[in-house]
Amino acid sequence: MNNRSNLAMKMEKLKLNTKWFSTVASVWIQCTSGSLYTFSIYSPILKSTQGYDQSTLDTVSVFKDIGANCGVLSGVLYTSATSDHNSSAVVLGSWMVLLVGAIQCFAGYFLMWAAVTRLIPRPPVAVMCLFMLTAAHAQSFFNTANVVTSVRNFPHYSGTAVGIMKGFLGLSGAILIQVYQTLFNGKAASFILMLALLSSGVPLLLLWFVRIYNVEEDDEKFLDRVSVIALVLGGYLMFGIILEQIFSFQLVLRVIMFVLLVILLASPLFVATKRDNDSEIVSVRSRLIDNSKKLVEQDSTSYHRPHGHSYDCVDSSEESRLVVVENLNLWQSIFTLDFWILFLAMACGMGSGLATVNNLSQVGGSLGYRRYETSTLVSLWSIWNFLGRFGAGYISDYLLRSRGCARPLFMVITLVGMTLGHLVIASGLPGALYAGSVLVGVCYGSQWSLMPTIASEIFGVQHMGTIFNSITIACPVGSYIFSVRVVGYIYDKQASEEGNKCIGTHCFTLSFLIMASATLLGSVAALGLFLRTRQVYNHVIRRRLQHLSRD
Repeated sequence: MNNRSNLAMKMEKLKLNTKWFSTVASVWIQCTSGSLYTFSIYSPILKSTQGYDQSTLDTVSVFKDIGANCGVLSGVLYTSATSDHNSSAVVLGSWMVLLVGAIQCFAGYFLMWAAVTRLIPRPPVAVMCLFMLTAAHAQSFFNTANVVTSVRNFPHYSGTAVGIMKGFLGLSGAILIQVYQTLFNGKAASFILMLALLSSGVPLLLLWFVRIYNVEEDDEKFLDRVSVIALVLGGYLMFGIILEQIFSFQLVLRVIMFVLLVILLASPLFVATKRDNDSEIVSVRSRLIDNSKKLVEQDSTSYHRPHGHSYDCVDSSEESRLVVVENLNLWQSIFTLDFWILFLAMACGMGSGLATVNNLSQVGGSLGYRRYETSTLVSLWSIWNFLGRFGAGYISDYLLRSRGCARPLFMVITLVGMTLGHLVIASGLPGALYAGSVLVGVCYGSQWSLMPTIASEIFGVQHMGTIFNSITIACPVGSYIFSVRVVGYIYDKQASEEGNKCIGTHCFTLSFLIMASATLLGSVAALGLFLRTRQVYNHVIRRRLQHLSRD
């Protein structure tokens, strides 16, 4: 106990136990957690060493998607540990979630690396799927701890906070590839080992600092500065990726680029330190809890929504009052129509987006792209993914607060944009894969910021971890349908007729037309959610944000 007290005193003196440093620690963990988006880098060696055909490889990739997006266990663990608002329990919740995630990450990727390098006998496909499932499942634990903690630390700017966390996760694919190209360029097996060590080591080092702080401070300026850093980092990575394709980088130049990347990644820490030193902090312990209870009481007296019914308007003295049950648990949420509308929209949008990134290498190969060009596409996908995640959270937050634009409207727009992206890729025109991947990447990333925020606004924040992780199950469901039953099946059918390898636009055209139809269906579902919830956003959520701002 004395050791813990001494550690706490040292942290207080260094100002490391603030929500600003908690945010920085979460950002750094997110920057190494995006191994999900680097599958195309090591999928060729996985395919060749294990003797897989395209359908089998897509099956393994689906288990990656299942693991990364079935985070109900992480949500339950986080919610159960933080439900009593006890300070030690709050720390334990994020600490345990990150620890369990790190263990899974190391075990899954290490065993996969051992199989690829023949340290262990070649495992059956089902066992390799288990390795992939375990490694990818860790991402849901990292994501839950960082996203939910950020939403609870920044309740006034939940969209921006989620956008930052999801944005850095989107950038992590390009960051990990930059590390790989600097240290192990061309050695895909070493990249798998790097994922095992780096993606588990960073959360282990930083897990103590990720926690909820019940204090009210000036959040906007800090979040804006971190947002600027994220944009600069995204621009730097994109510039480096494009420049590398024009010129052949030597090792010295790669090292210089890597050092600059590390400096950019360290810059949020300087922002957090300056924030603590330069501003007068108004710290009111437990104020956030009191405000939340007060708001729940106000909202529950103002409106109520029976499960599975539309929002009912009741005329009051000056304005309509709506009724919704605040802080629904997972079981209650499942019995609402809104939950399943979100589920369908995410299955169409996230599922087809994952099918696209999982098959970028194969699509590029069939269209005559060289290997370094497909690697560039994968790296650039991380940039587009980041822009979508960050932009959707920030812009939807701003327009909701200033213009009252309901957040589901942005989901409609981005799913329509994804439809256009699939159609562009399906055309097979020169450069269409680059242009289409930009549209699909940005719109796919947007869903990851919009969905958790919308879920917290419709169902409440108390059980947010379990609810939004349950909705993300739609992602691997959609990925399985589109990757295995659509893309893999059609490719293998064409390849069997042409000598086990398919070359030409016909290999994937039909697949992307099907996915375009699916995302159009998802946009219609999102439009239904917008129509159902726009009165709630107009009369309740916007008013709540204005009330919090005045406080």
